[in-house]
Amino acid sequence: MWKVIVWCVLFFQWFLLVSCEERKLPNIITILADDLGWNDVSFHGSNQIPTPNIDALAYNGIILNRHYVQPLCTPSRAAFLTGKYPIHTGMQHSVILENEPRGLPLDEKLLPEYLRESGYTTHAVGKWHLGFFRKEYTPTYRGFDSHYGYWNGFQDYFNQSVVATFNNSVRGLDLHRNLDVDYKNVGKYSTHLYTEEAVRLIDNHNKSKPMFLYMAHLAPHTGNVGNAFQAPDEEIAKFSHIADPERRVYAAMVSVLDHSVGEIIMSLRRRGMLDNSIILFMSDNGAPTHGLHSNRGSNYPLRGQKDSPWEGGTRGVAAIWSSLFRNTKRVSNELMHITDWLPTLWSALGRDHKELGNIDGISMWPMLTEEKTSPRDEFVVNMDELSPYISIRSNEWKYISGRVSYGNYDEWYGETRIDTTRYEPSDVLFSKACMAITGYITEKQMIEKRDNNGSFNLARSPLHPDEITALRNSAMVNCTKSVNDCNPKQSPCLFNILEDPCETMNLASEKPVLMASLQDLVDKYQATVVNATNLPADPGADPALFGKVWSNWRDDPKPPTLSEKHMTALYVVMVLCIVLGFAIAIAFCLRVRKMKCFRGSSRSNSFSKNTGNAFFRTCSMDSQRRISHAREAAISPSITVAQRVEMFEDRDNYKTRI
Repeated sequence: MWKVIVWCVLFFQWFLLVSCEERKLPNIITILADDLGWNDVSFHGSNQIPTPNIDALAYNGIILNRHYVQPLCTPSRAAFLTGKYPIHTGMQHSVILENEPRGLPLDEKLLPEYLRESGYTTHAVGKWHLGFFRKEYTPTYRGFDSHYGYWNGFQDYFNQSVVATFNNSVRGLDLHRNLDVDYKNVGKYSTHLYTEEAVRLIDNHNKSKPMFLYMAHLAPHTGNVGNAFQAPDEEIAKFSHIADPERRVYAAMVSVLDHSVGEIIMSLRRRGMLDNSIILFMSDNGAPTHGLHSNRGSNYPLRGQKDSPWEGGTRGVAAIWSSLFRNTKRVSNELMHITDWLPTLWSALGRDHKELGNIDGISMWPMLTEEKTSPRDEFVVNMDELSPYISIRSNEWKYISGRVSYGNYDEWYGETRIDTTRYEPSDVLFSKACMAITGYITEKQMIEKRDNNGSFNLARSPLHPDEITALRNSAMVNCTKSVNDCNPKQSPCLFNILEDPCETMNLASEKPVLMASLQDLVDKYQATVVNATNLPADPGADPALFGKVWSNWRDDPKPPTLSEKHMTALYVVMVLCIVLGFAIAIAFCLRVRKMKCFRGSSRSNSFSKNTGNAFFRTCSMDSQRRISHAREAAISPSITVAQRVEMFEDRDNYKTRI
C-alpha cells in the first residue's frame, strides 16, 4: 500500500512540474510615467512631441483608450499595487508629503508580494511615494527584492535633492539603493540613471525565474520649485519649434522618457525575454498644466487636469504589448481602471483572481487576450471628504459633486494638436522599440515557416505605415464646441462620457431618475469609506538632522555610534593599555623570580650542584657572595664574635631589601 502512495505522490509532483513548464510564467514589465498629459504622446494625435518608442509599443499592442487612474500620484500607485480604491486604504486625499509620517498601510498585501510568493524576482526602480518614515514602509519591505530610486514624490533631475513642497528650508538628498544612500551617482540625469538601472537588471536577470520590473519614472514630473524644468541641452535643442520655453523643456523631458522605453524594450529583445513578456506603459494621472508642480503638460481636448476628477485628470495614457495576446494592433475602448491590474496580472499567471480576497479590481485578462467585453461597468473616480468632492462612473454616466482646489482646475487647458511639424510614421518604424518587436516577430515567423513546410502566421506581422495612420486616427478623442456648464459645488453634475468625452454638456436637470439612482450608488460607496490617513508635517523629518539625507526618521533609535576619528583614538588607547599591561606583568615576573632565586640559594650547595637547576645558576653573584660570607662566619675559628654578628646583620639587611 505504501508503494502505491509513494508512486501517487511522485506522479503528482511530475504533473505539477510539467504543468509549470507548459505554463511558463511571463515576465511583467511596468513602465509608469509621472504627470504625462493625454495630448503629450503622439499616438493620441499631437505632432508637437514625437514619442516614437511609446507609439511603437502602442501600435504593435493594444491602445487602452478608456483606462482610468486616480487624480494624483500617491492614490494611483496605491490603487495599482493593492487593487483597491484609495477610499478603502485611506489614501484618497492629496499625496504623501515629504515630512508627513504616514504610508500605505502595512496590512495591505501588494502586487510584488503576490508575485514573489509565486517565484518572481521583483525589482522597483525610480519613484516610490508610498511612505518611508519607517523602513517597514519602503519597497524592500513591501515585496520588492530591490529598489533603486527615491522615496519622495519628485526630485531634482541632476543633483537628486528634494525640497519640501511647503517648506523650502527643508531639503536633502533622496537617492537610495534599498536602504543605503547612493552618493556615487549624484549628478547624473535622473531619467538616464533609472533607465541604466532597469537595463542592468534585465541584462543580469536569471532567466530561470520570471521577472517583475516596476519602472516608475520621474519624468515628466517637474523638479524642485525654482528649478522645475530640467532636461539635457542636446534634447532641448530638438524642440526649437515650440515657442514657450517651459513647454520646450517639458517636451525634452518627455522625449528622454520615450528613449527610455526604447532602451528597455531593446534590452528585453537582446536577452531573449520578449517571447514571454507583458509590457505595460501608463501614466499615473493627467498633466498639471497650471498650479502646484505645473509641468506645462497638455490633456487636450479633455477637461481639467491633475488633482481634479475631470477626464483630463483621470483618463490616463495607457498601452500594453505582449506576445501572449491573440489580437493586437487595435484600440480598445473597453472600460478599465488602474485597480484592475492586480487581478489581471494574477490571471496572466494562470491563477484565480478570487484568491486575492476582497479587492475592487476586476480581471481584464480575457478582454486583453481574447478581445472580450470588459466586465467593469462602474468605478469610484474618488471620494475626498477633506476637499471635499465626490465623483463616480456608472456605465457611460459620470457623476460629479463638489469642487477641488477651489474650482481652479475645472476648465480646458494645454496645447492643442495644431502644430507646424509633421508626424512621420518612419520615425516609429525605426525606433528602438519597433525594431526590437519587428525583429522578434520576424524571428518567430521564420521558425513557423521552417516547422510548417513554408507556412507561417501572417496575422502577426511587422507594423506597416498604413496601420500606424489608421490606429492613430482611431485613438484620437474629438469633442463638440458647445458648452452647457455646471457648478458641481452648488449641485451635482451629470455627463454622458461616451457621447461627450470632454464633459461639455451637463445633463443633470434632464435625468432626475438617473441622478437619484447614482446618488444611491454614491451612498453605497460612502458607507465603505476609510478615513483619510493624512497627518501634520513632522519637524523631526528634516534631513539636516540626518546628514542632509531624507531618512526613515521614525525608526527605533539606534545605539550611539562613534565616528571614525573617535574609533581610531579608542584603538590607540587600547593598544597602549595592552602594552602597559604586558610591561607590568613582565616586571612582576622578574621580581618574583629574584625572590625565588634568593630562597633557592640558601639551600645546600650540594643540592644546587646536584640538581644543576638553571634557575639557581642565574642568581646574582652579589647575593651568593653575601650568603657565603654568612656561612663562613658561623664556622671559621679565626673570626671574632663581633665580626660574625656584623656578617649576619649584613645578610638580614640584604634579605629585607629584596
